[in-house]
Amino acid sequence: MSSTSTERDYVLGTHDAEIDRLGLQHRVWRSTVLETWTRAGLRRGRSALDVGAGPGLATIDLAEIVGPEGHVTAVERSARFAEHGRAQCRARGLQNVEFHELDLMTDALPGVHDLAWCRWVACFVSSRPTLVRKISQALKPGGVAVFHEYIDYRTYRVYPPRQSVDEFVREAMASWRDAGGEPDVAPELMTLLPAAGLRVRETTPRLWAATPQDERWNWPSSYVRIGSQRLQELGRVTPAWVEGVHRDLREAQADPASRFVTPLLLEIVAEKVG
Repeated sequence: MSSTSTERDYVLGTHDAEIDRLGLQHRVWRSTVLETWTRAGLRRGRSALDVGAGPGLATIDLAEIVGPEGHVTAVERSARFAEHGRAQCRARGLQNVEFHELDLMTDALPGVHDLAWCRWVACFVSSRPTLVRKISQALKPGGVAVFHEYIDYRTYRVYPPRQSVDEFVREAMASWRDAGGEPDVAPELMTLLPAAGLRVRETTPRLWAATPQDERWNWPSSYVRIGSQRLQELGRVTPAWVEGVHRDLREAQADPASRFVTPLLLEIVAEKVG
């Protein structure tokens, strides 16, 4: 597969606007993720694997936590994302990070690690059993894998209800599945993890109801804006439909009583047995 084809495969692309959106996503989730990693045992001197690292935002946090005595291996299929991550690490003087451009379905994961971080990756890959098996193989005995994946994407709604946003969620889920992914993948993971030698240690549901004044509002709303445009690029919707979605988003954001409820996510912490 060519590099250009790989970039086009990404649901929202790999352009600058998507890197900015991922930056926003990282900011609103960062405190939750840092607390989860600490609870999972990540600390100075450890080795961490960032699975599907994107532009390296979580990679940087992992590298700063494990420090110079530790090491972070970031794996990412997009050459553009990987180069962005390398540049950000260079800018921060982080020398304990290594990026690998590889395909999770066809390539082996490098190294053996204390912790693997995998967020919104299982929902996109063509074979979840393959992904889970490879992550298990890349962990030391007693190592920990942390997953963030959706368990009920249909909770993604604006209140008071906006029909166009509800339609976007349905269309996004259909497009996702047509491409071979599964938005509500967390229940499948709960079966696959024990089969791969990973004992589920913790499961925590995560959901927000954000007001327009809350920065967390911008996370789901930005996905709807960019995602609706992406659906148009794929020929699934019309420009008029996209404009209707954007209009409803603007009206909802102008109403202080509005709430944006995020897709229900399941945080899973699993430990390698043996």
